[in-house]
Amino acid sequence: VQLQASGGGLVQAGDSLRLSCAASGRPFRSWTTAWFRRTPGEERAFVAAIWRTGSSSYYANSVKGRFTISRDNAETTVYLQMNSLKPEDTAVYYCAADPNLILSSISSASNYNYWGQGTQVTVSS
Repeated sequence: VQLQASGGGLVQAGDSLRLSCAASGRPFRSWTTAWFRRTPGEERAFVAAIWRTGSSSYYANSVKGRFTISRDNAETTVYLQMNSLKPEDTAVYYCAADPNLILSSISSASNYNYWGQGTQVTVSS
């Protein structure tokens, strides 16, 4: 499967953005999908994940209550709705997917074998 991330941009603090991650080659069905972000000099940090069944979602504490991860009914696109954006949300955002994760491993970037190319989100104060 190939992943294509899009939707990044430059916004002001308090604004919203929706990122999309489209799968080509096969749908996300039975794959855990996630969003990570990276700032210069840092490792990729977990943002949110949706479990392979689509029944549960998980968030980093820093985005809980502001970001929502979802998957479309065709299970070919995963979204990250980002509300009340803050300057500290500025990063390159990556989508990731893998069919073989266990629940305890979903927040670790090293466990994902499929990645999108990243999309820049910049939040100005």
